[in-house]
Formats: sequence, C-alpha cells, structure tokens
Amino acid sequence: MGILDIVPSGVITGDNVRKLFEYAKEHKFAIPAINVTSSSTANAALEAARDIKSPIILQVSQGGSAYFAGKGLANDKQQASITGAIAAAHHIRTVSKAYGIPVVLHSDHCAEKLLPWFDGMLEADEAYYKVHQEPLFSSHMLDLSEEPKERNIATCVKYFKRMAPLGIWLEMEIGITGGEEDGVDNTGVDNSSLYTQPEEVYDVHTALSAISPNFSIAAAFGNVHGVYKPGNVKLHPELLAKHQAFARGKTGGKVEQPLFLVFHGGSGSTKEEIQTAVNNGVVKMNVDTDTQFAYLIGIRDFVLKRKDYLLSQVGNPEGSDKPNKKFYDPRVWVREGEKTLSERVKVACQDLGNVNRL
Repeated sequence: MGILDIVPSGVITGDNVRKLFEYAKEHKFAIPAINVTSSSTANAALEAARDIKSPIILQVSQGGSAYFAGKGLANDKQQASITGAIAAAHHIRTVSKAYGIPVVLHSDHCAEKLLPWFDGMLEADEAYYKVHQEPLFSSHMLDLSEEPKERNIATCVKYFKRMAPLGIWLEMEIGITGGEEDGVDNTGVDNSSLYTQPEEVYDVHTALSAISPNFSIAAAFGNVHGVYKPGNVKLHPELLAKHQAFARGKTGGKVEQPLFLVFHGGSGSTKEEIQTAVNNGVVKMNVDTDTQFAYLIGIRDFVLKRKDYLLSQVGNPEGSDKPNKKFYDPRVWVREGEKTLSERVKVACQDLGNVNRL
C-alpha cells in the first residue's frame, strides 16, 4: 500500500496531512520542505517529486512570498507578503494535481513581528473554506521561539484554536534555530538555546493536543540555517529520541513515537545526521540554502557556456548576422536552473528515504 491509497494527489489538508505524516513516521522516512519563491521554483520541485514518485512539501517564507508578488510592491504592512503567499498557494493548487502527487502547502517561519502576514494568510484560509470546505493552505508555522516559553505556547494555542476547525496543520518551534534566514538573525543567540529540553517539548504537546492532534514541533538540536564549514555546527539529532521517550512515558506508552518532529536547517547536514533524525520521528526537513544554490548552478553554467551568444541580440561565433533569441529567451536559461534545482530536490528526497512512496 502506497501513499495514494491513503491520501489524494494535489494539495492535501486536514486529517490527510496527519495521515501522510503518520505513514512517513511508520515507514521511517521524511518529506523535504522546499522553499519556493516563484512559479518556476515551485514547478521544478513538483517535477522532481513526480519523477521519483514521492510526496513533497512546498513552503513560502515571508520574504519569498513578497518576492512571489513582486519586489516592486510595498510591504510596510505585510501586504506584498500576504498577496504573494496567496498567489503562490493558488498557483500550486492549480498545477499540483497535474503532477499526480500529494502536496503539503505550507508557510514557513513567522516570528511575532510578522504576525500580520500570518493573519492575512489565515483570513484567506477562512475565505477559501467558506467556498470549498477546506483551507487554502495545508499548514502554517508559528516561530515564537525568541519569546518566553509561556508566551510562545499561549500564542500558538490562541491561533491553533482558530486553525483546527478549518483543518489547518500547525508547526511550531521551541528552541532557536541559529544562523540567519529571510531577515531573522539568530547568529548571536546563546548556544544553550539551540538545544530544546524534553520537558519543554512535552509542555507544547500537552497544550496543543488538547485542541487537535494535527501539529508538529520543531525542537532545536543545534540546528543552524545555511551551510557552514564542517565542524562549525554541532547537530545532535539523537536528542530527539529523548523527547519521544519522555512524551511516551507521560502519555502511557501506547505510541512509540507520539511526537511529529521537524528538522530545520537541513541544508549541509550529513546523511547520518538526517537518518538519525528520521529514525527519531522527524517527518519534515526544511531545505532552502542548498536548493537556492542548485537553481543558480544551471543558470550560471548556461551563461558561462553560452556567453558569446548572450552579448547581443544578433551576432555570435556562428556569424555576425546570426540571431541569439533561442539563447537569451528566459524560457531557455531559466529552464536550466529548474533542471538543477529539480535534481537537488531528488537528492533531498533520497537522503530522507522519500522515494517510490506513492
């Protein structure tokens, strides 16, 4: 039995998201979450998942959402980020069924200062629900890890009470992911903040499970956004086993791994670190830095190889009157970036065991 025997193709919501993550946890694999900033990057990720017969998670960040709408738009009140996130969601919903794979449509880190963006997406979910009886997005993330634990959890509870009736999955973060991404800079945080304690994770589980089972926790185990020199980042995914054991003991031990866990800062991680995380109940791993570079590789290599065909509209090594349109047409060189991005997404899926799962 494969995933398509459990959930449909296209964007999934509600209990289908939980069914997908339960299947992943049971079969010891996880699904990469690819940050997308355009229809081009979204399509490339969908293409990769289709080719290797796997589900995929596509997610938009606050900055990526603004880019999707257009960098020429004002964003002083998060209006461009709201518009872009909604536009991305509608595009992904429109094309994803054609790829024949289940897709989790997610929004990435939302710090307290970005809550107006979150509110705008949630209003769009509610409007979509009134017409279609399901939300626009599959899931959203609240990242209030910089706030005191009590405030973090209380805010998540407030929003989850609004999200759960719509069938929206909640991802939250407790403990801080280091490094810098999309304007959120945690490069100077105390090292102890990069490692979440089992009691903290269980406090989240207790508060949210009273509302709905449809949530996941990004518990820090030394995670850092970006790619760094080997040895500079100390990941300890084995700590996730302690979170599962603590929660299992508190809940009566009926489920071996009661927590749905998330791996942030997956770019640059070793295969061993990834496998340990998956074995300990990670069902989603964020990949952004590596896929950004992968997208560049195809475009960079094309430009370098075809440089003499890109200096003018007419005239190249084949003749002064030879046209160059077939080289400078964006559909040509952008497609090269899509190809290399797609290949990197396949690698992420392979590392996570997310191959031939349909």
